Amino acid sequence: MGLRSFLLLTALALAGCGGGNPPAATKSAPPATEDIAAGNTVPDEAEPPSAEPSATPTPAPAASNEASVGAPTSARFQLGKHYSRLSPTQPTSSPPDKVEVAEIFWYGCPHCYALDPALKSWVASKPEYVSFVRVPVVWSAVAKAHARAFYTAEALGKIGAIHDALFREIHDNHDLLDTEDKLRTFFGTFGVDAATFTATYESPGVETKLERADELGRRYRVASVPLIVVNGKYTTDPVMAGGNEQLFALIGELAASEHSGK
Repeated sequence: MGLRSFLLLTALALAGCGGGNPPAATKSAPPATEDIAAGNTVPDEAEPPSAEPSATPTPAPAASNEASVGAPTSARFQLGKHYSRLSPTQPTSSPPDKVEVAEIFWYGCPHCYALDPALKSWVASKPEYVSFVRVPVVWSAVAKAHARAFYTAEALGKIGAIHDALFREIHDNHDLLDTEDKLRTFFGTFGVDAATFTATYESPGVETKLERADELGRRYRVASVPLIVVNGKYTTDPVMAGGNEQLFALIGELAASEHSGK
């Protein structure tokens, strides 16, 4: 690894996986969405796909920290302290009978890498009514390259093998994978030839998903990752929740509350 990549990776780690201030709400309408494609939700044993909004766009939300009547959680968790409320509630990509739990993440974020094993364990044992999706951030050139890699792996049916490997290559091997050429070589180790990688990486389908990921980041007011969004309504993260154990307990309570209201 070159000195430049090492210094950049170190700086990103020290930055705490933040993207700066949340992007300002845009007044223009987001890209038109399509109907949910078959297989867009995640079977319990499968790697989760990306989220794609499937309802009429609503204005970009602001997180609310005000207490509410009829709290969706036990007294163990408090609105404004352990989780926030998005207003208005945002559309999800999951079927109406499912409660969507989305992780907003970035492969270059050490906190996302640290959370990933526990998150996968939770996904393996989550309730049947929960649909889990991942949404990569696209707030910088490097993050956008990683998001392209995520959607490329997904489109090629390689996300199950490549997801963990991307994290390890960046954080354990200190290779930022910050260019198309580096990613092309990396995908080649998983049997993806250069032509197939390039065609997929630069495809209109991947570009559309990047645009949707950007729009979701704006709707969710993402300022740092990892961020968990429950059913387009509540947001939290490991620090806010008080640690991983509390995070998954909180997700469970919020999801159960949303499910009981369906």
